[in-house]
Amino acid sequence: MRKIVLIGITIIMFFFKSSHADYEKVFFDFKIDSISGEVINFQKYKNKVVLLVNTASYCGFTKQYEDLQYLWDKYRSNGLVVLGIPSNSFNQEKTKNSEVKKFCEVNFNINFPLSTISEVKGDNAHEIFKWAKKNHGKSAVPKWNFYKILINKEGKIEDTYSSFTSPKSDKITSKIEKLL
Repeated sequence: MRKIVLIGITIIMFFFKSSHADYEKVFFDFKIDSISGEVINFQKYKNKVVLLVNTASYCGFTKQYEDLQYLWDKYRSNGLVVLGIPSNSFNQEKTKNSEVKKFCEVNFNINFPLSTISEVKGDNAHEIFKWAKKNHGKSAVPKWNFYKILINKEGKIEDTYSSFTSPKSDKITSKIEKLL
């Protein structure tokens, strides 16, 4: 019996520790190149909530751009930043940043920040995605395009959402409203 209790406590401590990351760095310590050519310094998003989404032009979830723009329009003045990271990690993105920018503007009237085309998984992932994995585990690694990572005002990962979760879902909007 004593052995079972010790094993149970060990398992509980393992899970407890893994859910509380040390965060040597926070989201606001990073930068990324914007699709327009300038640098997006995440310091300017301090004290804001950020919805980080890896995007792709040729994906079945591409219509989610509309919902992301809706969130940006609705919550921007309250402190939400929607940040799109175009990625070809799943072989569904255009090859040039200028093509992605034009596609987003023409088809979805996107005006929230977009980065340059970046890898989001594996050894070549942008450092922000390596940071997310280090601090939040495998659940922060995009499984497909339009995977969502919600960053709180402290610059830490609050939650992650699959590609199947609509940006306008109650699951996401209620968490955003709570954090704002």
